[in-house]
Amino acid sequence: MNYKIVFSKRATKDYELIKKSPLSKKAKAILLILENNPYEPPLEELSGNLKGVYSKRLNIQHRIVYQIHNDIKTVKLLAMWSHYEGL
Repeated sequence: MNYKIVFSKRATKDYELIKKSPLSKKAKAILLILENNPYEPPLEELSGNLKGVYSKRLNIQHRIVYQIHNDIKTVKLLAMWSHYEGL
């Protein structure tokens, strides 16, 4: 049940920031989890205008925000730095 990971333009920029930070190792571990089972807890399903979007915490300030497309076995990363600003 492997999912393909795709990066939005913002997530690509965010990933460059993460690679230079102490969060790099944790982010890579979360990406592996998302490839295997994007529903694995802990995850938070967002609400309101972000319904259908999920997040996993990197630390108290930063989260990986993503959508799951089961029909094409894809996880689309929307953001990886900060919270949900601008989504």
